Amino acid sequence: MNHETKGLILGFLGVTAFGLTLPATRFVVPYFDPLFIGLGRAVVAALVAGVLLLLAKETVPHKKQIIQLIIVALGVVIGFPVLSAWAMQTVPASHGGVVLGILPLTTAIVGVLISREKPSLGFWTSGILGATLVVTYSLFRGVGDFLWGDLALLGAVIAAGIGYAVGGKLSREIGGWKVICWALVLSLPIILVPAIMKAPQEIYEFPSKVWISFLYLALVSQLFGFFLWNKGLALGGIARVSQTQLVQPFITITASVMLIGETMDMATIIFALLVVVTVAFNRKMPIYKKPN
Repeated sequence: MNHETKGLILGFLGVTAFGLTLPATRFVVPYFDPLFIGLGRAVVAALVAGVLLLLAKETVPHKKQIIQLIIVALGVVIGFPVLSAWAMQTVPASHGGVVLGILPLTTAIVGVLISREKPSLGFWTSGILGATLVVTYSLFRGVGDFLWGDLALLGAVIAAGIGYAVGGKLSREIGGWKVICWALVLSLPIILVPAIMKAPQEIYEFPSKVWISFLYLALVSQLFGFFLWNKGLALGGIARVSQTQLVQPFITITASVMLIGETMDMATIIFALLVVVTVAFNRKMPIYKKPN
């Protein structure tokens, strides 16, 4: 099995983990402040990440890597979690999953800007087609009206796309799991106080399912899912592996149906199949290396 195939498999597993993020967030929003959801989950993940780095006796990254880690942190530790939590106050998780369908294209664009990858015309055509299918699906379902939640989701897409791409590139230097761990640890001094200020006071009154969902967001969405995702980007290339995210909206929608009782119709199934075909076609399109 070559590096690209391994990268795609790991990327898909990471996408599967991320696909449950919005349903879990939507479930806990009635109980927690969005700022606590976004930052509190990162605090928990940062504490675990710090322990892992100490056990592995990792050395502190150098100055240039720290700057890149700060960019990663702003995107995937602060930007995406907080903005997506705010969005889940006003839009269904399934709606959010559809809007996130443009994330693969965003990640690929940033990846091309910061790396030596040069996707072919066929790659861009299939990527744009996949994003167009997702947007068309959104309009077809009648959720195309602009909401403030959409604005927050678009901000989340931009933040995540930048964080994913920079994290994927940095993973080739220091390792995928170290990227997210260091990004979390560097964020801790900034996010700890706001998270504590927004923490619920009567924590024992919440159902166990709420805390289980929150722990999923902290340990899987914010930490261990990135172990798979960053490693996949490093092995298979940012532009290529980012396209596995085209199936994330449909993982999100399926999870929303099964876990929090939202609805799925035949249109969802049809568009899901079309997107899967697009991803399969995209897989065959060449990506070249830019000359040094």
